[in-house]
Amino acid sequence: MIFDFLRNLADLAIFSVVIWAQWRIGSSILAASKRRGPRAAALIRLLLAAAVAMIVVGFALSFAEVSRVVQVPTWLRGVLNGGAYLWAFIGTGVFLIHWLWHLLLDRAGPRAFDPGRRKLVNAAGSTLAAVPFAMAGFGGMVQRTDFHVREVDIAIPNLPRDLQGLRVLQLSDIHLGPFLSERDLARVIDESRNLRPHLAVITGDLISMSGDPLDACLRQIARLRPDAGILGCMGNHEIYAGVQDYTFEQGARLGIDFLRERARPLRFGEATLTVAGVDYQPQRLRDHFLDGAERLIAADAVNVLLSHNPNVFPIAARQGFDLTISGHTHGGQVNVEILHQNLNVARFLTPFVYGRFNLDRASLYVSRGIGTINLPIRIGAPPEITLLRLTSA
Repeated sequence: MIFDFLRNLADLAIFSVVIWAQWRIGSSILAASKRRGPRAAALIRLLLAAAVAMIVVGFALSFAEVSRVVQVPTWLRGVLNGGAYLWAFIGTGVFLIHWLWHLLLDRAGPRAFDPGRRKLVNAAGSTLAAVPFAMAGFGGMVQRTDFHVREVDIAIPNLPRDLQGLRVLQLSDIHLGPFLSERDLARVIDESRNLRPHLAVITGDLISMSGDPLDACLRQIARLRPDAGILGCMGNHEIYAGVQDYTFEQGARLGIDFLRERARPLRFGEATLTVAGVDYQPQRLRDHFLDGAERLIAADAVNVLLSHNPNVFPIAARQGFDLTISGHTHGGQVNVEILHQNLNVARFLTPFVYGRFNLDRASLYVSRGIGTINLPIRIGAPPEITLLRLTSA
């Protein structure tokens, strides 16, 4: 309940700040245009109206309901949607820095600096205003596709000898589409193959919207070919795009088994690893998280749950799952660390943003994932290829 309240409060606060900043920017442009003459002012108003319309359309295309009705090429959706979010990020950031800087100068008063120092202070303010551009450039051109391998040991109590050292590859939140090319995904798959995992798991969100290249994504995933197979679960974007059944059926043809409220036992020597999977568990149905999932647990086996939403972890632990593997959060996607505290939007959605968590005898791992959604940048949350190694606690 508290996270729902904080999420709604954060959404409202961010939305309000962005709208206020854009209004101030637009008002400043219109005020400046009046000093340019009637024709120039009319042209500026026309261009401003066109820009506003494109931004509104770009934001609208981030809603699955709109994308299903308004079919536009994937690349064009990427330009409009990504452009709108980039402008909101950069424009709002620049305005807020400029506004806060001049607010501090005004409070200091005209006598606080001599003319020479004031010029230096103004130059420093202009430099600070360039920070959002630099962050967007680095996050979009460098860190967005800076794929890292992260190896994590997962300690499981009473782990059978034949499962010790088992390597499980996790790929999550691929979001193949306008912000992640098939060529980039092929790089991820090649690197994943080099890790020689025993088992591969895909924890949802192969694409973002209807019309994205789902078949290409499935073909690339099928190239993994680990000894114990490829298992997966559905994410929220498979639901938004309306492709759950197609993903399940086409995945099966390619050797990818998407577990939909189903479990699959895997034998390793004398030990059994039972992997269960559930479709995306919406937060609004938190009172019904994992209803009936306890029937998927096998006695005398190590039980692993694939769930796109990590918020199910406390219930999964209570039901008896030894390990839950999740994604969904992108590690915040844009994450800023201040005084050893991570600041990102995902913190308002879940206490399980990224990494390994423990509750009693159960463990959870949440991956940062591969792709991005809406804002085509990553800052402080690089994409990851995860290799989980089972060890005895």
